[in-house]
Amino acid sequence: MSNLPKCPQCGSEFTYEDGTRYVCPECAHEWDSQAAGEAAPSALVVRDANGNELHDGDTVTVIKDLKVKGSSLVVKVGLKVKNIRLVEGDHDIDCKVEGIGPMKLKSEFVRKA
Repeated sequence: MSNLPKCPQCGSEFTYEDGTRYVCPECAHEWDSQAAGEAAPSALVVRDANGNELHDGDTVTVIKDLKVKGSSLVVKVGLKVKNIRLVEGDHDIDCKVEGIGPMKLKSEFVRKA
């Protein structure tokens, strides 16, 4: 027997897990598993090239010329990128670079400003 919670909207017992969310197949209601009282996953820790811990909303400076894949554009050394967002994966910084647009960066090529 599974220990999944009943749907908070319709009370159905046929809920299932989809990643970190629960889904009710009868009313299509979705809710976070965090709301069901489970412990939150450990926080993502991302460090820059100097070992400083980065947080969402920080400003970072690029420390190496970076070629933009599929383009002739280059992100130059010293460019400041504001309001970063940390994500999981190989490229762990999601941001908007002025003049280029949205892109992902590796934390090993930036330092905290």
